[in-house]
Amino acid sequence: MASEKQLVAVTCTAPVNIAVIKYWGKRDEDLILPINSSLSVTLHQDQLKTTTTAAISKDFTEDRIWLNGREEDVGQPRLQACLRETYALARVYGVESDLSEVARRGSGSACRSLYGGFVEWQMGERADGKDSIARQVAPESHWPELRVLILVVSAEKKLMGSTAGMQTSVETSSLLRFRAESVVPARMAEMTRCVQERDFQGFGQLTMKDSNQFHATCLDTFPPISYLSDTSRRIVQLVHRFNAHHGQTKVAYTFDAGPNAVVFALDDTVPEFVAAVRQCFPPELNGDKFLKGLPVRPVPLSEELKAALDVDPTPGGVKYIIATQVGPGPQILDDRQAHLLGPDGLPKPAA
Repeated sequence: MASEKQLVAVTCTAPVNIAVIKYWGKRDEDLILPINSSLSVTLHQDQLKTTTTAAISKDFTEDRIWLNGREEDVGQPRLQACLRETYALARVYGVESDLSEVARRGSGSACRSLYGGFVEWQMGERADGKDSIARQVAPESHWPELRVLILVVSAEKKLMGSTAGMQTSVETSSLLRFRAESVVPARMAEMTRCVQERDFQGFGQLTMKDSNQFHATCLDTFPPISYLSDTSRRIVQLVHRFNAHHGQTKVAYTFDAGPNAVVFALDDTVPEFVAAVRQCFPPELNGDKFLKGLPVRPVPLSEELKAALDVDPTPGGVKYIIATQVGPGPQILDDRQAHLLGPDGLPKPAA
């Protein structure tokens, strides 16, 4: 137990980021150095965020950690890495070095969440990783019309985790090496241009192409890795038919290492696309809770669009949608009431 005067605590919130040019594979497993650069969009914390409190005290005799209210074994190697490199701890101890390098050591793609807006993680060339850092390409205010829809297909644990999947791909996939050396550099430059010029046509098409190539790399891995489900593939089909009906790229999908889709669109397209998702994946239960996050006005689908989609409905295929937008980076909460730990260093009781 720590006295309140001796305890120093900092509470931070951190956002989720979604890569539009994917990171897959490390050139150094210990330092978490990627084989290619990547670029992501930081999502708004009003809809998705994590909250972390880190505390230090001379009275503490051991390290302890709680995740979602449950104490975890602090000796796990992954947790040890996160403890050493977490953003909140860096703030507690007053670390002044590039914090994206600190975050990278805990989890590679986490370094992109150190900034809001659109963020590049530079692969770097140095063996010590000092140049493998994140930088902001554009702030969150740069593209106010851009919206993000997360189509939740499944919350089940993946059969193959990202860490193991990456390592297997690096060892066995010739497509992965070709992608890293011959494809990604040009795509990074083009995606940066699309963001800076707010070119949704180019942004959307490149986002989908890079997602497709990432999953092709997973299939090129031996044994092959398949993260997409049948519902994921139906969402891909829905997006392409929606775009074909309009004669231009109005929505764009991307999939990380899992079946859930992230769909980008401009704000004036969102109502019609959400209606199309409801048409193709009717909610089984709690239809009023199908859409979460930012409000989306309901609109009817035209008969022409219904005919163009031409899919057999899959009730319950999409569990729910989270509507969000581009957001800021981590925030330090000054309100002491926001701390997850009490004056004794233990989790506060649930309200």
